[in-house]
Amino acid sequence: MFTDLPLDELRTYRPPRPEPAGFDAFWQRTLDEARSHDLDARFTETDAGLTLLRTYDVEFSGFGGHRIRGWFLVPRAAAGPLPCVVEYIGYGGGRLKPHDWLLWPSAGYATLVMDTRGQSGPDRPGDTPDPVAATHPGVPGKMTQGLLDPDDYYYRRLFTDGVRAVEAARGHDAVDAHRIVVAGGSQGGATALAVAGLVPGLAGALLDVPFLSHIRRALDITDADPYGELVRYFAGERTRVDTALETLDHFDGLNFAARASAPALFGVALRDAVVPPSTVFAAHHHYAGEKELRVWRFNGHEGGGGEQRVAELRFLRELFG
Repeated sequence: MFTDLPLDELRTYRPPRPEPAGFDAFWQRTLDEARSHDLDARFTETDAGLTLLRTYDVEFSGFGGHRIRGWFLVPRAAAGPLPCVVEYIGYGGGRLKPHDWLLWPSAGYATLVMDTRGQSGPDRPGDTPDPVAATHPGVPGKMTQGLLDPDDYYYRRLFTDGVRAVEAARGHDAVDAHRIVVAGGSQGGATALAVAGLVPGLAGALLDVPFLSHIRRALDITDADPYGELVRYFAGERTRVDTALETLDHFDGLNFAARASAPALFGVALRDAVVPPSTVFAAHHHYAGEKELRVWRFNGHEGGGGEQRVAELRFLRELFG
């Protein structure tokens, strides 16, 4: 069991946003710097044994011009430019193999899966290094890397990579550049929400149990990782808490939600100790575009699982006809 606000209170929970001064200028400068590097998106067709799909090994330039890997899958029988789902990955994992990403291409959509820089695991291997060294010691994990300066923080790089992934997808001949949806769960949902707030003209957003929203509250009500990394860091770095929180405000999903205009489908689970439900409801209520929210009362961080996927498939079918 996980205790957060009662559901009746969650349905109206809209806390103030922790927007730092210069938020828009910070992100405009960040994206301008990234775009000073040639995107140089490369799609190399590869034989993944998937007869009904064309599969491509992807590379493009993300933050700092660093090369980001990914997969691109397209239904082989599809005619004309297709809607495209750009998918981002949860915490601690990489891009896996092409056969792990069959849902969206099986539904008839092009799919670009972005690898996550510097993250990999024995059951979720990745292929993209993060060449930026930490500027200050932190606890193991990504949550404290560069935490004392927004310019140095890990998620500045990851969210910028996410924007560039959309730009790479838009440049492919098989993709309808006006029908791109961003998607992800947990950290992937946080990235999708950030991109929805930073990139105009998206067709939609699928945001399942999105991490990194209403961060200050999450730190008060859960010790579960990845937020636990921050809790452990603050326990030792007592005098740096305020500085670190100001950094985190630059990456809080509430601020991206307020700038997002694409129709969105959220998912939230009321027994989620990793992403407390009040943080998702807060992001949903601040989201500026049309939105829906699926609530799973008896689930944890797995959220609605297959039922959420069914809802997402219906959402895309209604969106694209």
